[in-house]
Amino acid sequence: MAFDNIRLEKGLYTTGKSFTEALESIDPSENYIGTELEGLDAYQRQLKRFDIKVSGKNSDCIDKFFRTTDSAALFPEYISRAVYQGAQENDILSKIVATVTNIEGMDYRTIFCPANDIEKVPAVVSEGAFIPETKITTKENLVNLKKRGRTLCASYEAIRFQRLDLFTVVLKQIGAAIAKAELYEAIETLINGDGNSNFIPEFTVENSGTLTYSDLITFWNKFDPYNMTTIITCPSVLETLLKMPEFRDAYTGLDFHSTGKLITPFGAELYKSSNVFEGGIIGLDRNFALEKVQCGGIITEYDKLIDRQLERATITTISGFAKIAEDASMLLCVE
Repeated sequence: MAFDNIRLEKGLYTTGKSFTEALESIDPSENYIGTELEGLDAYQRQLKRFDIKVSGKNSDCIDKFFRTTDSAALFPEYISRAVYQGAQENDILSKIVATVTNIEGMDYRTIFCPANDIEKVPAVVSEGAFIPETKITTKENLVNLKKRGRTLCASYEAIRFQRLDLFTVVLKQIGAAIAKAELYEAIETLINGDGNSNFIPEFTVENSGTLTYSDLITFWNKFDPYNMTTIITCPSVLETLLKMPEFRDAYTGLDFHSTGKLITPFGAELYKSSNVFEGGIIGLDRNFALEKVQCGGIITEYDKLIDRQLERATITTISGFAKIAEDASMLLCVE
């Protein structure tokens, strides 16, 4: 079926897949390899079909989505993508999450492997001898999933002639707020555990209230057999770090001035977050520290959005976090 003959309806939001995945099953992108539509996904081809421009100085008005019943079905997906874009542009989570688990229900129990089993060096095994075991079990308590979101409170008549480019900026703010709330929850899980008595290992600087480069090296060295790939700290501690001579060496400084990316002299990426308590430095191995569990990604109330009932249309996410390897994250307290 050609992309310009597909009937778009609310049912595409109820297939158990995302809207784009449902469209792709009807109109696979692989059919367009070698054509002018190559590189567009099924949703983007529908935007082209109805000549809807969602970005740029010549972006259309919101009203353009509602010229036909078919094009109106694209509006919730536009909302979801704009919110997701805002979350990604303010994203630190991807730098600290080892894996993302998608589930369909609200109950989820993650797995656990004792640290002693993992850290043991595999022994040489003679022929026919017993091979040491690594035991994997489920954790005692469920992952605590939380629902977050915002409600759009604007009548269709009030916004129908607003440009999509501007409306996208507003939606991206919602995404940024959701990302910040999820980051707060992730940091809380790293520090206080996920309800399974797995609090973060805590250390203090040699002289309370004074952070030195020597303290950082000692902290970094404690991560064996893991690697400290990432540091998250509060704004005041970040300022102290950046004023250290070791953080102003030629290579580190050049990278910061050219890209804005903060790299420590020992290779860990450095991030600032007001969600970290004053005087706290969280170090972690992003490959083993944290699991994000989510149910459905960004969910939009498609019925109301398609029917132009924007006054109480909601945008939500359901997610939670679980610690994987307990010693893959540690806390250094300056004060």
